[in-house]
Amino acid sequence: MKASETKVLDFLRSSRQFAIPIYQRTYSWTEKECRQLWDDIVRAGSDDAISVHFVGSIVYIDKADANLTSWEPLLVIDGQQRLTSVSLLLTALARAVAEAEPFDGFSRRKIENYYLLNPEEPGERHFKLLLSQTDKASLTAIVGKQELPKERSLRIEQNFNLFEELVASRKDDLAAVCKGLNKLLMVDIKLKRGEDNPQLIFESMNSLGKELSQADLIRNFILMGLEPGLQTRLYEQFWRPMEVDFGQEAYGTHFDAFMRHYLTVKTGDIPRLDDVYEAFKEYSQSPDSATAGVEALVKDIRDYAKHFCAMALNAEPDADLNMAFDDLRQLKVDVAYPFLLEIYNDYKAGALSKDDLLTIVRLVEAYVFRRAICAVATNSMNKTFATFTKNLKEDRYLESVKAQFLGLPSYRRFPSDEEFNRDFQTRDLYNFRSRSYWLRRLENYDRKERVMVDEFTIEHILPQNENLSQEWRDALGVEWKRIQETWLHTLGNLTLTAYNSEFSDRPFAYKRDMPDAPEKGLKQSPLKLNQGLAVLDAWNENTMKERAGKLATLAVGVWPAPTLPADVLESYRPKPNVVEEYTIDDHPYLSKGSEMYGEGVRELFDAFRKAVLALDPCVTEEFLKRYVAYKAETNFVDVIPQAKRLHIVLNMNFAEVNDPKGLCKDLTGIGRWGNGNVGVGLSSMDELPYVIGLVRQSLELQLGSETE
Repeated sequence: MKASETKVLDFLRSSRQFAIPIYQRTYSWTEKECRQLWDDIVRAGSDDAISVHFVGSIVYIDKADANLTSWEPLLVIDGQQRLTSVSLLLTALARAVAEAEPFDGFSRRKIENYYLLNPEEPGERHFKLLLSQTDKASLTAIVGKQELPKERSLRIEQNFNLFEELVASRKDDLAAVCKGLNKLLMVDIKLKRGEDNPQLIFESMNSLGKELSQADLIRNFILMGLEPGLQTRLYEQFWRPMEVDFGQEAYGTHFDAFMRHYLTVKTGDIPRLDDVYEAFKEYSQSPDSATAGVEALVKDIRDYAKHFCAMALNAEPDADLNMAFDDLRQLKVDVAYPFLLEIYNDYKAGALSKDDLLTIVRLVEAYVFRRAICAVATNSMNKTFATFTKNLKEDRYLESVKAQFLGLPSYRRFPSDEEFNRDFQTRDLYNFRSRSYWLRRLENYDRKERVMVDEFTIEHILPQNENLSQEWRDALGVEWKRIQETWLHTLGNLTLTAYNSEFSDRPFAYKRDMPDAPEKGLKQSPLKLNQGLAVLDAWNENTMKERAGKLATLAVGVWPAPTLPADVLESYRPKPNVVEEYTIDDHPYLSKGSEMYGEGVRELFDAFRKAVLALDPCVTEEFLKRYVAYKAETNFVDVIPQAKRLHIVLNMNFAEVNDPKGLCKDLTGIGRWGNGNVGVGLSSMDELPYVIGLVRQSLELQLGSETE
């Protein structure tokens, strides 16, 4: 590797051609980065005290080393964003200066022939910079003064237009722009083929440009080290079609998330968003992946990408499935995608029928929505869906999915019909994050002709106005204020209308009949949500409760819970292990009948167990021979009673615990009773609140938190 400082313009002028390899990401600078470059150039060009402005490095492989008589471009592996942006700015500047020369060397002809074109070369050799795919045709069209292709690069077009506007804004002082360009300094890093490792250098570069996405790093990792023929074939056969399926904008916003879901499917672990690349490298080097080979890996990613696009990007051709996936998108059920990718893959492989797939998708939707309505914590759902398919039975696919849902423990539970019906009536649904979703689903349930809910607005039958009219107060009675505060945003008081402004804060009878325009009144509304309002004489607490009860009963069918015969469900339950049962009396330091009993230790234990059991309804207690275990699904804390204290063992790694007082000890590799690698002593009531805080960390770690 050889590195040296050089001016950007000198670098462009002295090189015949640069090419961006197919495995590199497309041009991705936004207006923000382009404006920053422009501001830096203008500032440097306007201040004689600034001699240079550093813009980073350009890393490239000089293929010409192999054969000096052949035309081989420099392959740029880092720096294309800066090269492309400077080229777009130079093109805009060349058009603006025309035949003038605001600064020596910056006439149109000199800018083009020095930095943008090889004037005596034909075809692609005519251009100094060749990008990849859509970017390539767009940049050469702009530099070559041709019409942009139909399938154009949005970033190239937008940023060129921006530079044209910026150059035009300084048409009376273009010399400063020219001077600034002339001061741009870079590090020229030339790699030697066969000696330098481009991938390692690429990863370690501290680039000043736009940060690479995890997907960019993965694509480069897969393709960069392959021989050119295989590299081109795998890119064009598998990777490029994925980029096209996602589209220019969605590729940048969704592909990293897709790769995270893909890795969750393959490994069962959920990587953090900023660790996806490292997780992929580890997965790709695992024995199974290494044995299958790179082509099988890329093909597999391509297959799952098609599944993801069908579900997340509205690419599903089947109307029924597409509608179900659309509902999931509106509900924002991203945590379910690992499970959905697996079942969709089985559906495509013929292991699952369309009807069963549709039922499962609707169960996922109902599970997530019911939990939201019942205010069940959502922080365990990512782990629930990451491992959901482990116990499914291929010969009884739908049945085993239902059994899995019904067997989830309390904090992961599928809320029952009774719980959902009750909470749906009293929940604040107006401020619910997906209110248009639930209104649309309720209105269109069992309809063959769907109603476009977005064409209507949500209506509070009892108005939101804190200063209710006397007519409304009389209708509600002396407790009007309590009734309004209690039921205002709930199911019974909310509906849809196209005439929200006409209704305003009018009395119920006016909204029902609309005397001046009866066709606008709730009485004649064709919407299912408004059925029954025509026969009501008043609107009060009782009518709101009655309407909420009817709609909540309907909702139980819209978002159904899974059902299985009791004997079938029982067959899926794990068989309990026959173990010897212990009680508190089997622990001598806690048993009041024991000679070793310590009153202070028992009092401390009673306070500790009360606090731990109160952490979450899912927590259970189990007395074992040597210690007492507290579990959610498995032990999260174990207590070993001792003569003068309780020894607490937290089921977590020492590096995971947040212990500002430094009371915890690392038990890794040390023989002990209990589960986990973190130990802490509890000797007094004063220490209890802090220790319970440590215990809560272990519980939350097991329940699962949304991985960033």
